[in-house]
Parts: sequence; structure tokens; C-alpha cells
Amino acid sequence: MTTQAESGSSQQSDSSKTVRVVIKGRVQGVCYRNWTVENAEQLGIKGWVRNRRDGSVEALFSGPPEAVDEMHQRCRRGPPAAMVTGLEAFPSTEEPGSSFEYRSTV
Repeated sequence: MTTQAESGSSQQSDSSKTVRVVIKGRVQGVCYRNWTVENAEQLGIKGWVRNRRDGSVEALFSGPPEAVDEMHQRCRRGPPAAMVTGLEAFPSTEEPGSSFEYRSTV
């Protein structure tokens, strides 16, 4: 599904890309959400990040395609204490909001 995300969606303009990602592994209790907010803000990405009850972290990234692709790659590594074992990305048409924020656990 990453290939679809990389190719973009017909509902999106060429200047913006939005993807929802689910990161699995040791990603809770290791400051993954804080790290995600810092990196997203650094790259100028809008969206959100939250923990999921299944132990994964979910996020929505929206912005210039190059920045979203870079964030996707950074999430494969995560912060130093994390151990990412899987990352799924899906194209999204969800409205990202005006900044990057934390969301409640689902």
C-alpha cells in the first residue's frame, strides 16, 4: 500500500500529500509520540499522532510530498529507544487541521 501512497491520490493536488500510518513494534513508552511531533513540526507537516490500545502508534501526515515521504522514512527508525517492526501507510483524504497535534488513545 505504500506504493499507492507514494503515487498520490486523485483527490489531492500535486503540492500536497496526506497519508495515515500505523507504526508497530516497541513504540509506546519510548517517547515515540513526542518524537513524531518534533519531527513533523521540523518538516512543516500538519496532522496528528496517537497511541492505539493494541500497542501501535497511528499518525496522519499532510504536507509537501517530499516532507511526507521524509517523515515516513524517519518513522521507520523512530526515536533511539524505539524498535519499529512494521509500518503501514495508506493514502488519506482526512483533513489534517492547521498544525500537528497529539490525539487521545483509541
